[in-house]
Amino acid sequence: MERQRAKIIGIARHRLSTDGDGVTTLVAFHGCPLRCRYCLNPQSLGDGGRFREYSLEQLYTETRIDELYFIATNGGVTFGGGEPCLRPDFIRHFRELCGESWQINLETSLNVPADNIASLLPVVNTLIIDIKDMNPEIYRNYTGRGNSIVLPNLRLIANSGRQSDCIIRIPLIHDFNTDADREASRAALEQLGFTRFDLFTYQIRKH
Repeated sequence: MERQRAKIIGIARHRLSTDGDGVTTLVAFHGCPLRCRYCLNPQSLGDGGRFREYSLEQLYTETRIDELYFIATNGGVTFGGGEPCLRPDFIRHFRELCGESWQINLETSLNVPADNIASLLPVVNTLIIDIKDMNPEIYRNYTGRGNSIVLPNLRLIANSGRQSDCIIRIPLIHDFNTDADREASRAALEQLGFTRFDLFTYQIRKH
């Protein structure tokens, strides 16, 4: 496991109920399949060297500093990015190091192969899914990539009975979708049994 390494663009400690239950540490991976027009973490893209490589042991040692907070508040580590589900083996082996007392959460677009999601479901407590929009045309216009593999991954999660472990973010994106589009996305997701939604509006910075 020591030989496994991952590119990390940032580690944020002492986050309270923003990336899962309790106190969490957000670990953001480098690398993402999407090219969102209003990307929150553009440093996760490209090879500009704006990351640090961590081994499993190094990351565990750094996050273990807050283990008492994790256990006392039912918190843990949230993997984001970028797209954490591009590194399923790293996350699964991290679970082996930290054990079952920490919560392991994912912030993901689900725009990854189904095998990645299937391998992560047994070791993850909460999935925070950034769905963008369920409409394929809106999705492609905003992200630069289609969402054809997102719906099968949602079905995979639903067929595993894990809907209640998911928080689905459905943003209102200026110039890309409308309130009606967002409600249509929510209705489609409710048909799959998802019930926990985070509806919000992207705040676009003016330069």
